[in-house]
Amino acid sequence: MKSTIALFSSARRHGNTGRLMDLVAGRLNIEVVDLGEKRIAAYTYEHHNRHDDFEPLMGHVLRFEQIIFASPIYWYATSPPMKMFLDRISDYLDLAELLDEGRRLRGKAGYVLCTSVDDTPASAFIDSFRQTFEYLGMSFGGFVHVKCESGFVPETCEADVAAFVELLRR
Repeated sequence: MKSTIALFSSARRHGNTGRLMDLVAGRLNIEVVDLGEKRIAAYTYEHHNRHDDFEPLMGHVLRFEQIIFASPIYWYATSPPMKMFLDRISDYLDLAELLDEGRRLRGKAGYVLCTSVDDTPASAFIDSFRQTFEYLGMSFGGFVHVKCESGFVPETCEADVAAFVELLRR
């Protein structure tokens, strides 16, 4: 299996998305980084926030070939800490001293893990990741979505989890 890391973001670490992420991570034996535990400030055009946790985290993430982005679907979008992480990638596109590092995203595979109360993920949610990956030169490897209207029930998503795990192992 290619080296894989998961970036997790949710208002509840052990909520539906967290439990799904832990199930997948356990089967793949991968590291999960909780973005909520990191000090990542918002992107600014002046790059005022360079001394937070983003650059060290990004340096770590760039060591991996596959990146799972895990978030519940909030109003057709990703969670705020995940959005902030994605926005901060702009630092690696704007700043000359980070540009070569930012180019290391090219060729990596991005995957999405999400939960919601709907049968399928909102197309706007998936498309935002797909288009972001395309812009960065990453491939969109796929996604797993679990409907959690009545909470996370592992038995109801076994086939989807198994297929997602197999996708990452290929």
